[in-house]
Order: sequence, then C-alpha cells, then structure tokens
Amino acid sequence: MSPRKRLARIAGVLYLLVGIFGGFAEGYVEPKMYVAGDAATTALNLVANAGLVRLGVVADLLDQAFFVFTAMALYLLLEHVHRGAAVAMGVFVALAVAIGSINTVFLFEGLQVVTDHSYFTAFGAAGVNSLALLLLDMQHYGLLIAQIFFGLWLAPLGYLAYRSQLFPKALGGALVVACVCYLVDLFVAFLLPELSRAIHGYVVIPCAVAEMWMVLYLLIMGVRTIEQDTRNLATA
Repeated sequence: MSPRKRLARIAGVLYLLVGIFGGFAEGYVEPKMYVAGDAATTALNLVANAGLVRLGVVADLLDQAFFVFTAMALYLLLEHVHRGAAVAMGVFVALAVAIGSINTVFLFEGLQVVTDHSYFTAFGAAGVNSLALLLLDMQHYGLLIAQIFFGLWLAPLGYLAYRSQLFPKALGGALVVACVCYLVDLFVAFLLPELSRAIHGYVVIPCAVAEMWMVLYLLIMGVRTIEQDTRNLATA
C-alpha cells in the first residue's frame, strides 16, 4: 500500500469515527433530551437519562477531536492540490469544533442543574426546569450556528477532491452540493422555522449521501493511483 493510500484510509477511519460518535451524541442523545418549549419534560428527560447524557457528552467531545484529526489527515493528503483551499478547509473545521465543544457544555450543565439540589433550593422546581430548557435551547441553536462551518468545510474539500484526480470528479461535486444543502438548511431553520420542519429531512439527504460516499471511498479505495490512470489513458 502506498503512503498516499495509507493516509487516505487513516482519514477514512477518522471520518467514520466522526460519524459514529457524532451520530450517537447529536442524532440520538440530544434529541432524546430536548423538547422545544416544554421545560418540565426536558428536565424529566435529563433526570431519567443522566448516564446517557454523560455518555453523550463524552461522545460529543470525541466527535470533535476526531473531526480535527480527520481535517489534519485530509490536509496532508490534499495540500499539494491547492494549499489555500486546504488551509480554508482546516480553518472551517477548527471553527466548527470550537463552537461544537462549547455547546457540549450546555448539555452537561443542563444535567447539573436538574441533579444538583442546590439549584432547587435557589430557584425552585419551576425555575430549575426553565433553566434546564434554556441551556438545551442554547445548545440546540448553537449547533445550528456551528452548522455553517460543518457545511462550509465541504466546499474546499469538494474542490480539492475534484481537482486532485485522486477521487471521482462526481464525488467532489457532491461534496460542494452538500455544502450548499447544509447552508440552506441552516438559514431556513432561522428564517422560516415552519418551513424548516417540513423540508429538513429532504435537504440533508444530499449531505448524508456525499459524506457517506467520501467515507466509503477513503476506506475501500483509498485514492486513485494517478500514474496507473495515466498509463491506462495512454494505451487506450
């Protein structure tokens, strides 16, 4: 296995771990806790699932760490194509990770509020419930804000994949489309929340397809061997 293919497969494993830990934390744990507009139910969910919340917090932090490592591996793999685009990709990931890590604090503090008796003494049951909902509201909308960078990093990645000849050009295009879909989903969520609830499930499909395609390509194929492709074209 060439060093380039080995690096690509390392990036694929790291990207897969991002999906696993992020899917558990943000796709399962957090929606299970947060009920928009219902403070009492949100607080009860946190109390009843305290262990799950702690696992979700750890998974979220691992997700952010593996996301940084993924960007580093892809930077090393694709820097030769266009250094400016590779740097932009890394900057967008760093911003997404910073916002995402801060949002994890809100989930953990929500758990602290409903399980620490001193908060009940200070604020009463209704106050504690309201505070817990406020913290999870902040986490929910903070993750939406972070989505701008979760989306934007796919644009330089798609460009680099398209230009590099190491990946199918269609994959590079799909990653750019995924970037656009993430941004559309984000802005609609803030500007037209009713419409967002209706279209969210459809808008994120291209995002899931593109990122799964990238992960599988990195894991299975690694990258194309450009020298071999050139010889094949010459003898065709």
